[in-house]
Amino acid sequence: MLWSISPFGEAKVGIPIGLKSDTNPYLIFVVAFVANVLVFPIMIFFLDHINRYLLRWHFYKKGALFVARKAKRGAKDKIQKYGFWGLMLFVMIPIPGTGVYAGTIATYLFNIERKRAFAANTIGIFFSSVIVWVTFYYGFSFFD
Repeated sequence: MLWSISPFGEAKVGIPIGLKSDTNPYLIFVVAFVANVLVFPIMIFFLDHINRYLLRWHFYKKGALFVARKAKRGAKDKIQKYGFWGLMLFVMIPIPGTGVYAGTIATYLFNIERKRAFAANTIGIFFSSVIVWVTFYYGFSFFD
């Protein structure tokens, strides 16, 4: 669960780590998915309330601007051109630099309606989690 809520891996890391344990693989999927979905409201709260306060400090502002530029570069064309579907696909692709953290930052930067963005992120997280779960569940089964 902690890996799935972490910005260092999300469910893309939480699922494979969980599948290596002796825990029920379906429970692992559900816990990783739910933990990853929880990132959106936590990040929105952070960006709306805490981020504004922290931007007063130079070292934080420098890092925040770096992340914002990177998120804009990676997501701008897809999200502006395709809207909901672009955000969903951006979150869905299970590669580094995409996912709910980047999707939430893009939501904040592009001022996307929160309910639609939450739905796009949740659907994207679901399909990303399915891709990772199926790949690793059957991949680990193949080598056992």
